Parts: sequence; structure tokens; C-alpha cells
Amino acid sequence: MTTPESLSLMLALADSATVLGDVQVLIVDEWHELLGNKRGTQVLLALARLRRWNPRLRAWGLSATLGNLEQACAALAGEGGVIVRGALPKALTVDSLIPATMERFPWAGHLGLRLLDEVVAELEGSAASLVFTNTRSQAELWYQALLQARPDWAGLIALHHGSLDPSVRQWVEAGLKAGQLKAVVCTSSLDLGVDFLPVERVLQIGSPKGVARLLQRAGRSGHSPGRPSRITVVPSHALELLEAAAARRAAAAGRIERREPPTWPLDVLVQHLLTVAVGPGFAPDALFDEVRSAWPYRDLDRDTFDWCLGLTLHGGESLSAYPEHHRIVQDEAGLCRVANPTVARRHRMSIGTIVSDASMNVQWVNGGRIGSIEENFIASLREGDCFIFSGRVLQLVRVRDLTAFVTRAPGNQGAVPVWQGGKMPLSSELADTALALLDEADALLGCADPAGLARLAGHPEPELRALAPLLALQAERSALPCAGRIVFEMIDTDEGHHLFCYPLAGRMVHIGLGALLAWRAAREQPGTFSLAMNDYGFELLSRQAFDWPALLAPQGPGSWAQGLLSQEQLVPDIRQALNATELSLRRFREIARVAGLIFTGYPGASRSARQLQASARLFFDVFRQHDPENLLLAQAEVETLAQELDVERLQGCLARMAVAGQITLTRPQRLTPFAFPLMVERLRERVTTEQLNQRVQRLLAQMEAAVQPSLTPAGKRSRKPSRKRG
Repeated sequence: MTTPESLSLMLALADSATVLGDVQVLIVDEWHELLGNKRGTQVLLALARLRRWNPRLRAWGLSATLGNLEQACAALAGEGGVIVRGALPKALTVDSLIPATMERFPWAGHLGLRLLDEVVAELEGSAASLVFTNTRSQAELWYQALLQARPDWAGLIALHHGSLDPSVRQWVEAGLKAGQLKAVVCTSSLDLGVDFLPVERVLQIGSPKGVARLLQRAGRSGHSPGRPSRITVVPSHALELLEAAAARRAAAAGRIERREPPTWPLDVLVQHLLTVAVGPGFAPDALFDEVRSAWPYRDLDRDTFDWCLGLTLHGGESLSAYPEHHRIVQDEAGLCRVANPTVARRHRMSIGTIVSDASMNVQWVNGGRIGSIEENFIASLREGDCFIFSGRVLQLVRVRDLTAFVTRAPGNQGAVPVWQGGKMPLSSELADTALALLDEADALLGCADPAGLARLAGHPEPELRALAPLLALQAERSALPCAGRIVFEMIDTDEGHHLFCYPLAGRMVHIGLGALLAWRAAREQPGTFSLAMNDYGFELLSRQAFDWPALLAPQGPGSWAQGLLSQEQLVPDIRQALNATELSLRRFREIARVAGLIFTGYPGASRSARQLQASARLFFDVFRQHDPENLLLAQAEVETLAQELDVERLQGCLARMAVAGQITLTRPQRLTPFAFPLMVERLRERVTTEQLNQRVQRLLAQMEAAVQPSLTPAGKRSRKPSRKRG
């Protein structure tokens, strides 16, 4: 058993053909986790090399959560590959923990802790459970909250996430497998490759944000043939019930996210050239044919291959004067090898495509490592400040040599570590299904029909029944966003002029879309905007009034109406709106590291994130000025548009918005249920958590008091939360 990185390291052996030439079978577990990223590309390049030594080698890929099985099969097993499906059906239950009192103005500020007592009751009824969260900071808070609610569970519940020391994680896994733990609060660190037979229940705190993630986590329970799996979604705010219902429906319909293999990742190719050159060496013509047998490079042209080869031979056009970038030499027979032992040693220590954010060790003052945490988070603290980590409240004593030395804090309050990438965007499959559910709700509510609320309260999905008052209030004050309608809301307050929009396209798309509309509008009329976004929509706030009805009109030759929602000039406009150069620089830093342009340092003497960033910027600026056709620069731009901005999905959203008749512009007199969480997102950046909670509670009280009595559900709701199974 090995990893893509270790397999590539074995290819760098001088006798790699002898060591690996007899391999008969390659089995890739959890193929969906590799297929769509550069680690999968690394596997496929290694597979091409193994097949060169043994053309009869057979490759197997294992996955339970892939939406593009045919492509995944062809990438790994070749065009003649066969898909084998399990014949035994798997029973799956997806349900939701529905609060006794449903909020009509949701906000994502309490991380689901309002349902703490109900979660404790669920855990009490099961012998062993996993409690999944989407972020490590959320896992830390829930672990603390469960211990405070049930002190008698100390030693029976544990915490597991990727920043904890491996020895701690192994202890938790062993205890879970042995049936010694009642519950483990965890992140995606327990999603894959771990099978715990004692686990009966899985709880998901917050929306899973994707169908594949829901199925993967549900499969951690009942993990044996014939046993049912069950996952319960614990919403952190009301609208996540909509996502829970959408996830259940999409899973039942088999609508699972696709994982598209990267196309021509040249940084991985450059690394592979060095790997083979450090090992037995290669003849360029033979290696070109071998590389083209790997799926991501199946249509690679020779000019591009030669450019990558030139980068390793002489540093390309802009680095040829620097001997350290002449990493490969070609002998008289045409064989390419790494002759410098320092280059070979550095490359062996840098093999791999995983590029993580800068982190530093967390260690007790008197010794003993606790784990690692993001450098940016520690940099925001002063000595003496407290923070929550590894299930403890810690006090920062000092920072030395990329290590944060800590002691136990005297109090119980602390800042929450914020790890990068914590906000997962809503997947397109989940978003589309959620829009379809809103279509059904809109049809049941009707147009100003008093009986609409009663009809929606009879919907077959329990989550939509619980959401009926919220959705009815949104429809009364404005309109429900749905598949056939994009809703814009104009609201004026003391803060200024608000424009809310609800495409339900995910946070990443809404960042780009909000910035794009603001930039295009300001091009017609000078103005300054504040932008807030979540998975459901975005808000533009300006002190100046804009004529949004004219700007958003679906027709109007000669006006900005065509340009504001147009797909034309999308890439140049989005680059201007979001300063994509800085985003490309961040992406280029990762590419430069994978391609070996930046050395991260020797063991025990790693270079800091600031040093790596400075080196990346130097290469970036040199290439832009002296080698603008550099293919690694072009790759950085492509990856920025695809991964940072999700331009393809943004383009599809614009296409839907630009169709005449799909845009609904309303002028609500008060904030709507969909607008309220966007306003809270903006306030979160300006006030402390305590001030935010107090302010939100005041606003909630005022808005609930202003709700029409007709929108209050008849009868009293049960004090106990209801759990409905789908």
C-alpha cells in the first residue's frame, strides 16, 4: 500500500524498472478523490510508466461516489475498461433534525449549536456515532460543547481532524474500531479509507454541500454488506433544511457530482520529467509517447512537451543564464539525466502535488507536540492571547522557528482557529435540486393565494413543510428564487441602497458575479460598492442610487442592459473586477512549487510562507516582463479562472439570467428571509461576535414583530424536534 507521492519517489530510483517492472495489478482506492486533481494526474503518469515496463498490467479503480463513471474508467483502465457494479442494494436513510421552532430569518452565526440538546439525545441512543463538521474550527467548537453538555462522556468522545498530530488521530481511530468510543467529532479526515464496524449513526452538522460528500459520510455507518446506512443532517440555520432535502432527492436520483481530470497540467509534467531523469533517465521521443498514453496528456502536442523539456534543460528563455536552472543534462546519445546530486536530492524531497497553506507547529512550552495550525491565524494573535485548539483552550506564550509555544489558558474563552478553504461552495447538482424544490414550493404557494401556505405545509418533504412559513414570507415580501426565475431585490435603508440577488449558484460564483455586476455598473456611473455573499446569493450596497431596472432590463439596444448580464468579454471583465493578477500569483506559487522552481527547504529548515511568496513573486514578475508567453503563467491564469473563480459555472449562471422573462425585480419594504443572512455576513466583518449576536437578536425581534399574523402557522408546535426519514 502506498501513495501517489511514494510511488513517484520509487520511480526516481536508478533501478526503478527492476523494482517495479514486475507489478501485475494497480488498485486505486477512492478514485474519485484523485481523478479531479493533480494527484490523480501523478498516478496516471506513474501508471503510464508501469505499463511501459509491463503492457499487460491491469488497473482497478474503486469508488462509490462518481457521477462520470465512464470517463473515470477510461482514464484509469483505458478505452477497453469495464465498469463493475455491486449487485447488492445498499439501504440508505437521509433525515433531518428539524427544530421545534423554525426561524423565518435565518443566519449562519450559531454553527448549529442551538440543536445541541437534540444532538446529545441522538448520540445517547446509539452505541457509536460519527459527528461530521465541514470545518476544523466547527469540529473544535462542537467537541467543546458536547463535553460541557455531558461531562460524564469525558474519555468516551474524541476529536479528529487533519491538523491534529498523527499519533492522536491513530489513537482515536483505534478506540473507535475497538468500540471504546461513543462518538467522534470529525471532519473529512474520516471520510475516506477508514472502516469502523461499530459505527451505527452519522450526524452531519450543517449542509454537506454536495451529494458525493453526503453519500461518502453516510457510508461510514453500517459499513458491511446488508447493513443499512443512516445520516442525519443537523441544520446550522433554517435554509440548510432546503439543502438537506435537495441532497436526499439528488442522492435517490443518482445525481452525483462529476470529477473532471485536469487537462495538461504542465507543472506536474515538468516534475515527472525530473523524476524520470533522477531515476534511470529517458529518451525524449520515447517519453513523449509514454506521456501521451496518460489520459490528461492524450492530445499533448510536441511543441508543448519540448517547452517543458527545455525548462528543465536550460531554464527556458528567461532563466537560461542561471546554472541552477540547468537541472537536466542530455548526453551524446540523447539520454536525459540529472547529473547534479544536489538537484537530485532536492527533487526527491519535493516530489508530490499537494500544496497546503502555510502552517506552524503547536507545542507545549515544556515539550510535546499538539498539532499544526495556519501561520496566518497565529500571526493575528499577540502573546498572551487565547485560542481553542485540539479540544483545549490554549494561551499563546511565544512564537519561535515556525512553532507556537502554548500553555493551558486560565479561562474558558478563546478565539476560534480559522483554516483556509473552510467555506465549501454548494455543488451544482445540489443547487439545481434545491431550485427544483423551490419551484414546487412556488407552485404550491401560488400568487397571493391565502391557501398557499396550507398547501405547502402538506408537501411530502418534511423539510419543506418546516420551511413553509419562511418561504411564504419570502414570496409575500418579494418572490421565491427558482429554476425559472432570478430574483433581484432593491431595498433602501440608512446604510444606503441595497441590491440583493439569489441565483443559488454557490459562494464562489456569487463572489465573481457580484464583483462583475458592480464593476460593469460603475463603468456606466461612478460608484463604490460593498459586497457580501453566501451560497444562495449576494448583496451590493452603495451610497449612490443606481437605476437597476434599466441596468438589468433584458433588452435595450445601445444601453448597458446588454453588457451588464452579457457573457461577452466575461474573462477580461472578471479579471478587472477581481484583480485576478493577485489570484493568479497565488496559483502560480503552487505551480512553481510543483514544477520545482521553488524549493521549500530541507527537513527542519523549511522556508517560511513569506519567503516562498517572495520567491514566487520574483519568478512571476520576471516571466511577465521577460517571458510573457511562459506556459506556466498561462496555466496559472487557466487554473485561476477554473478553480478560484469557477468561470464556467459563472457563465452558465449569466446565460440563465440573460434570458428574457427570467429576471424579477422587486422593491420590498422590509428585509426578506433570503436577504437577512446576507446582511449578517456583511456585519460579521465589522463587529465582534458578541456585538454581532446582540445586534442580530435585536433585528430578529423587530422583524418577527412585523411579520403578518397570517404567515404564522396555526396551532402550537411540539417542543420536541421532529425527525423525518426520507
